[in-house]
Amino acid sequence: MNLRTSAETTLLRTLLGLPERVQRRLGGRPLVLDGQTLAADLQLMLLLQKLARKGELGADDLDRGRAAMRTNAGIVGGDQPIGAIRELTVAGLPARHYLPHGARPASSAQGLLVFFHGGGFLYGDLDSHDAPCRVLAETSGVPVLAIDYGLGPEAAFPQGFDDAVAAVRWVVEHADELGADPARIGVAGDSAGGNIAAWAAIASAREGVPLAFQLLVYPCTDPDRQTDSLRLFGEGLYLTAESMEMFNDIYLPTAQARADERVNLLDVDLPSGLAPAYVVTAGFDPLRDEGEAYARRLADAGHEVEMRRYVDQIHGFLNIVGAGRSSRAAVLEIAGRLRAALG
Repeated sequence: MNLRTSAETTLLRTLLGLPERVQRRLGGRPLVLDGQTLAADLQLMLLLQKLARKGELGADDLDRGRAAMRTNAGIVGGDQPIGAIRELTVAGLPARHYLPHGARPASSAQGLLVFFHGGGFLYGDLDSHDAPCRVLAETSGVPVLAIDYGLGPEAAFPQGFDDAVAAVRWVVEHADELGADPARIGVAGDSAGGNIAAWAAIASAREGVPLAFQLLVYPCTDPDRQTDSLRLFGEGLYLTAESMEMFNDIYLPTAQARADERVNLLDVDLPSGLAPAYVVTAGFDPLRDEGEAYARRLADAGHEVEMRRYVDQIHGFLNIVGAGRSSRAAVLEIAGRLRAALG
């Protein structure tokens, strides 16, 4: 971390640690949209990022955008404790195994969450989502295995989805080596990773591999989205309509790709035996409505599903565990739900 980034980190964490009433004074009039009020710490954070001319997801240059995502994730993620970390190779892919303090030895099988990071199918890696994986594992007591799947355009669609299916298959086949109970394996992901995790759950059910849980955090489910949440929250709240259009143009450039069942989850044929789902959305997220539409589709098809909207949060809140209070509180609650499902 260079001196400038270090100074920005210190300033952000200091301001986001102030009492809420002070944050409201600094951040301006509360932002109220669709009957929801944005959390004071997030409104202040977005203002600071706007003043610094940074903070939105997406950039004209892919390498610059990827680097910016890692840097921003480090600033808001902080240094989170974890019992141990192992760097692994899973189905030929880089992976990171997070073992919470007090985790039982490998001879005593336990639950395992296989995690796929977000980033519009173009950004993100093991480092960009290191902090939330640590918090989920350490707080829930459930080990987390993060997978570094192939990103576009280098790994064109549907390579990332195929990677995820292969990774889950490998985990089930090597559960003993991971100290995992084959009956307590779940999948998770945020944003694009939520889409990939949902597809991995569908593919596993079709193959007769029973997963125990799927945690979908503000998942993409409809690449041709025409939703109220996109209209209301598509500018100035980190994830923008413009950046999503760019992601689609690069990763899903054809009508055929956007209609594919792997990304168009609102039309996919849902199999029997699908893992119970916990679908998380954020009130101020352009992806809110499509995530909730998928939860309703699961319920209408007779699958076990629970939905939780964090009304005062923005897209990306899963990563904001080292600055402010509101996002971390939400992530800790999600970790509690993970503990109940796989702990």
